[in-house]
Amino acid sequence: MSKEQVKAGSRNIFADMGYPDADAHQLKARIVSEIEDIIDGRKLTQAQAGEIMGITQPEVSRMLGGHFREYSIERLMGFLTLFNRDIEITVRKHRESGTSGRIIFRPVTA
Repeated sequence: MSKEQVKAGSRNIFADMGYPDADAHQLKARIVSEIEDIIDGRKLTQAQAGEIMGITQPEVSRMLGGHFREYSIERLMGFLTLFNRDIEITVRKHRESGTSGRIIFRPVTA
């Protein structure tokens, strides 16, 4: 019987899978998840959400289905603002000297 090896993953599934620009893809996924939560919370149809965002219903469907590579982070943040969300960007020194900083997405529930 062969033993399978289990490897602990990082906090970024896209990095674990070897995606180029994994950090950006992770951030986009978090933003899209927040957009989906807003749509669900407001009980909007995809057509209604698309109207707010200025995109078509099929584009909303693709985006919520995980096909959001075509959208820039800036455009996705713009979608959040169209749903009456403020976006704050804070820059501070990374805690660990000699390592790269990171981008953290923390939605505020209110």
